[in-house]
Amino acid sequence: MAIIRWEPARELHTVQSEINRLWGSFFDTPTHAAVARTARWIPATDLVESDSEYVLRADLPGLSEEDVNIEVADGVLTVSGERKTENEERRQGYHRLERASGSFRRSLRLPEGVDADAITASFDKGVLDVHVPKPAARQPHKVAITVGDGRPAIEA
Repeated sequence: MAIIRWEPARELHTVQSEINRLWGSFFDTPTHAAVARTARWIPATDLVESDSEYVLRADLPGLSEEDVNIEVADGVLTVSGERKTENEERRQGYHRLERASGSFRRSLRLPEGVDADAITASFDKGVLDVHVPKPAARQPHKVAITVGDGRPAIEA
């Protein structure tokens, strides 16, 4: 059996080389079209609350209002649509496809009492705003308590 001398500097160099390889491969993502087609597109959305309403704001770049569908069913607001892929074929040069496309669907449970007919939406420069008026605050209902003969005893 041969005795091998341990050299800590060589071990550190090996570790550094491995870290450099991993760090370099972290930024080298696959760029071919098949990977870009499989990427799922989920538009960014914000939910903003004011005193009188909720506003659902969705970034939908490249879409028009005809590409978007808004539905309210069983107390759930659903925004859906599809961004189609722009296929361009070129024989020269290097291309990188990073923008995802495809259908999307975002749903939001509405507070109880929201009037679905009062919901409005606007679309401007690729940003969809859905305005949901807050339901009216429920007022407590007072109930009078009567005694056996029907006369009011205590008013609650």
